[in-house]
Amino acid sequence: MPRYLIERRFAERLEVDKTGAANIVRINDEEGVKWIFSFLSADKMRTYCLYEAPNMEAIRIAARRNSLPADMIIEIDSEIRPEMFA
Repeated sequence: MPRYLIERRFAERLEVDKTGAANIVRINDEEGVKWIFSFLSADKMRTYCLYEAPNMEAIRIAARRNSLPADMIIEIDSEIRPEMFA
């Protein structure tokens, strides 16, 4: 399944609790989208999320249903790590 990097910019500091995260996962499942992990910026105003999804439109639909921004979505082709070059 294709992987995507998503940048989300929030108007206010992001606060996520267990219930909110569970709702995101439930809606994502309904749209065929899998949230792998996210990085939260130090100011808590942006996230950078790695997702698996059939296409970008599925991510956009899930984001709308979750009331989340999806400011930038980039399809990722492959992974590069420093140890690959050691």
